[in-house]
This record gives sequence, structure tokens and C-alpha cells, in this order.
Amino acid sequence: MHTREIGKNLFQVELETGGFKNLICSYVIKTSIITLVESGPTSSVPRLISGIEELGIRFDDVEYVAITHVHLDHGGGAGTLLKHLPNAKIIVHPRGMSHLINPERLWSSAQMVLGFVSEIFGKPEPVPKERIVPVSDGTFDLGDGNNLKVIETLGHASHNLSFQESFSRGVFPGDAAGTYLPKFDVVVPTTPTPFYLEAALSSLDRLISLEPSVLYFSHFGKATNAVQRLSDYKIQLQLWAKIAEEGVEKNWSFEKIRDKILADDKVMAQVADFIKSHRIYSKTVLENCVRGFIEFAKQKQSS
Repeated sequence: MHTREIGKNLFQVELETGGFKNLICSYVIKTSIITLVESGPTSSVPRLISGIEELGIRFDDVEYVAITHVHLDHGGGAGTLLKHLPNAKIIVHPRGMSHLINPERLWSSAQMVLGFVSEIFGKPEPVPKERIVPVSDGTFDLGDGNNLKVIETLGHASHNLSFQESFSRGVFPGDAAGTYLPKFDVVVPTTPTPFYLEAALSSLDRLISLEPSVLYFSHFGKATNAVQRLSDYKIQLQLWAKIAEEGVEKNWSFEKIRDKILADDKVMAQVADFIKSHRIYSKTVLENCVRGFIEFAKQKQSS
């Protein structure tokens, strides 16, 4: 069993990408209009398919796959997944649409930025244009009086969406609210280049205004105390930005800026050993996310 019920009409599918547990998950909203949130990466599509089967859902009955953004770990598997779901359409931000139709640029960029991690996620396959529903804000009917609200939450990416379900007001933030580490019950930043700090902070304000009951993280799982977590994440991003800006101004090395973040951010200090020893997070969090802030600081300095 790799599916579990986490709320009314809602199930979590552990994708166990690359053999790593608690790394990436998808969600299944099981109402009269079946909707998935996140396809996950290409390599994990078989796990998602078996999760759908485990829940007793017919492939023909899946109507939507809502992806928060097109990065490989969230929407990379969309093209492969749709081969199994003949009636499903992909919900995505308009700026992500072209990368689904022709993912070659996305794949090349991912290989440069993620290196070996991109191979773990797998190469994305194209999504037919006619099976894409581009949207930046709006509401989708889930049947039985339920709906899924779409909220534009830019910052982590220029096309990140979040979704709020109506039955318990929980939010799927994609990467707008960071990465949740359930083992430690903390959130760490997910801020690869190019990262847009002001947009990210505004998006967090927008999510806070929704007063969500819980957050459903793609990385990884359900977390309570949602409004406080979003507020704390704002403070954490601002701290990282302050350190990066100081480091760029004083011409510190990447390593010095990274180590200063690990020392000054109480959350990072708590999980440092885990992150350093994790094959994926050591690359994404300790390298890519720190570089996102450094590049942001350099651009701010030069403007």
C-alpha cells in the first residue's frame, strides 16, 4: 500500500521517486469529478498509476491533473501519465504550457541545473496541446458542491500555481511554501535560480489571506498549523536574503554564504546533518536553493 487517506475526499500517493521515501507525492481528490494534483516526475508515473488502481479508480474517470508548475518533480510526468488517462486534461499556468507541449528546453535546463537528479526524475514526454487547460486564477467544479480554487503564487517559478480544496480549505502550494520535512516537522526553502523574492513573499501573503486549515506539500505530505507555517516561511526567506546580500556585498565565497545560512537559520541548523547526507536534498537545498538567493542578491546589487 502506498496510498493513504489524509482527509475528506483526499488521498496521498507516495511516489517513492528514485527509491527515496518522503520525497515527492501526488494527491487524488476523489469526488464525482476525479482530480489529481501533481503528476510527479516521469520515473514515478508507474507508482502513481498503481496508486490510482489501489484506490479503485477507473482510468477513464480521471478528469483533471492539476500541476503546480512544470519542473520535472511536479509536472515532468504529465505527458507519460496522460497515456494512461484517456479523458484527463492538464491544468497548468499559461506560462508553463509551452514547456509541456515541447519539453526539450525544460529537459536541457534541468540537466544543467539538477545534474544527476534530473536523470532520477526522468525525461518528460510532450503533452498534446488540446489536452491542456491554461489558467492563472479561477475555480474548477469537483462535483457534489465541491470545487478547487486556483491561485497564482509566483516566486519559486514564474508560473507556480497553488490550489485550495473546498471541503476542508486545505491548500496545495507546490513549491510556493517550501519543502516540508515530516521527520522533523519543519520547512526548508526551495528557491532555485531564477528566484523572485518579492513575488514569493507576495504569494505567501496571498496564501495566508486564504486562511488554509492545512498545507498539502508535494515535498512532502500534509502539515497542520498552516497559517503559522506560511508566516514562518516568510521570515526564513527574508533571513536567507539578508545573508546572501551581505555575502555578495562582502564578496564571500558560495561556501561561506551557505555555511552562514546553516549557522543562522535555526531550522537549517536542526536538519543540517540530514540534508547533507541526503543524496537529493544535498544537491537541491544546499546547492541550488542557496545559489538562487545568491543570484537574486547579485541582481539586486547591480540594479
